Amino acid sequence: MTRLFFIRHAESDYSIKDDFYRPLTSSGSFAAKKIPDLFENTHIDHFYSSPFVRSVHTIQYLANQCEKNITLCPNLQERKVGSWVEDFFTYAQKQWHNFDYKIENGESLNEVQKRNINEINVILQNHQNQNVVIGTHGTSLCTILNHFDAQFDFEYFQSIAKKMPLFIELQFNDLSYIAMNELHTDALANVL
Repeated sequence: MTRLFFIRHAESDYSIKDDFYRPLTSSGSFAAKKIPDLFENTHIDHFYSSPFVRSVHTIQYLANQCEKNITLCPNLQERKVGSWVEDFFTYAQKQWHNFDYKIENGESLNEVQKRNINEINVILQNHQNQNVVIGTHGTSLCTILNHFDAQFDFEYFQSIAKKMPLFIELQFNDLSYIAMNELHTDALANVL
């Protein structure tokens, strides 16, 4: 069985509007330092991440503990919005109700899902029967989950808005999706 552990980045500093370089807050950095405790009994074979600073920094402590490098994958990056959106709720709602909706210079959810799933398929082909950590983002992760199960929709996307970091495990037999497990924030209370 192949296990992909998606780790949505910890809390980031939204006062920094440059999506690529947005860092973790001090609270987010503290949470990232605690992530290795959650995986102390799990062998991790490989690490992949969106190249965005907040994603890399979220999984860096775990990668260091496992003495592994992180492979950066541009296809795993967050959705390109196009320009700063003040009313993000309405924008996200429009995108989730029409997967082809996008603003100028931005991406649709179809485009985000396609590039993420292409990368996930490469990872699955290259790492069968291994445990892989993937540093990710809320929208990217939700489009991946939606690909495997349509119940992951706008309402689910909204439900995870404040869950940072968020841990999702997807299990595969060869290239076939088997199951999803979410480590709920209640389970993190002792660690974070």
